[in-house]
Amino acid sequence: MTDIIGELKERGYIEQLTHEEEIRQLFQKESVRFYVGIDPTADSMHIGHFVALMVAARLQRAGHKPIILMGGGTATIGDPSGRTDMRKMLTREELDHNVACIRKQAERFVSFEGENAAIIVNNADWLLDLNYIDFMKKIGTLFSVNKMLAAECYKTRLETGLTFFEMGYMLLQSYDFLYLHDKYNCKMQIGGNDQWSNIIGGVELIRKVGSDDSYGLTFKLLTTAEGKKMGKTAKGALWLNPDKTSPYEFYQYWRNIGDTEVEKVLKLLTFLPDEEVNKLASLEGEKINEAKKVAAFEITKLIHGEEEAKKAEETTKALFEGSGNLENMPTTKIESTDISLVDAIVLTQIAPSKGQARKLIEQGGITLNDEKINDTNYKLSDKDFKQGSAIIRKGKKTYHKLEI
Repeated sequence: MTDIIGELKERGYIEQLTHEEEIRQLFQKESVRFYVGIDPTADSMHIGHFVALMVAARLQRAGHKPIILMGGGTATIGDPSGRTDMRKMLTREELDHNVACIRKQAERFVSFEGENAAIIVNNADWLLDLNYIDFMKKIGTLFSVNKMLAAECYKTRLETGLTFFEMGYMLLQSYDFLYLHDKYNCKMQIGGNDQWSNIIGGVELIRKVGSDDSYGLTFKLLTTAEGKKMGKTAKGALWLNPDKTSPYEFYQYWRNIGDTEVEKVLKLLTFLPDEEVNKLASLEGEKINEAKKVAAFEITKLIHGEEEAKKAEETTKALFEGSGNLENMPTTKIESTDISLVDAIVLTQIAPSKGQARKLIEQGGITLNDEKINDTNYKLSDKDFKQGSAIIRKGKKTYHKLEI
């Protein structure tokens, strides 16, 4: 087998490993079962989850076997990592719905056929019926509270008040690893670097109960040059569900990343070979835009398929280069042309509130059919709808079509 751990490291994925040399040797010697967990706190994954799926896909392509763990049980608590407040508690029905939605998304990125086929499991199947006293005797006694409170995942919540309920998250995630280790011979957990403390908990738990073949790997979170998480838009997270973030909006996000982020994005979110990534990342000045176009197309193709990626590309060419097809521009249908510009801006989600919509108009940031509008009381009428549609633009890059 290839040195896939070395390849992941060279590609820029890996942040930390629990036993680097042992892991490299293990993954070169045999087909290894590993798992990645996804808590269904929403009915779609976002771009941060996609990094995890890329690592899983690369490991699978190298001959290893993924377990995609749906956190139907752990999500009843919610991971406190990096939080300043307690997560919203979801009902059983909400969690079941979210699990079903995310399961469909995950099935697009890893293969569930062949010799090293992936499997999907839901930790609700073994966590929800646990006996509390038995669990605390068997698992709770193996964890030091002093050590847990020093863990990075609890630091932010300690400032505002960590609940005992949330503190149990590490025990449950660690137990997941033990359960998968015993039932499926799963030897490694992978996750973002904000999961390091939780992953260590599982690795150490398995070793405490008598096995020495548990390992952990964390990958780098997707961040900008300033260290902020990528994937945040004016509407919120960059979702993988096209109903939450359209393929065009998704494409535009990657088309407009900073110059210094191009190489990282190409390495982490595409399967382009290293030689091509290096060639694209070396472009300078205006030419770097060609690399951004490639990144936007390749990432959109992976998430939404080649057809949607081509549509997004065509729409972008039409809007910004004077060629291409405008049919796939983000569109909102309305029943009447009798609507204020402020209401239209909020309706299309160009701005989240009427106050911000008015501010955009006052600052000269809004154009209607290529005409700048400065009147916050402007009302649309039939004359604004050429051939049944009107185009609102914010700044230079955000377009939206209103259609009767």
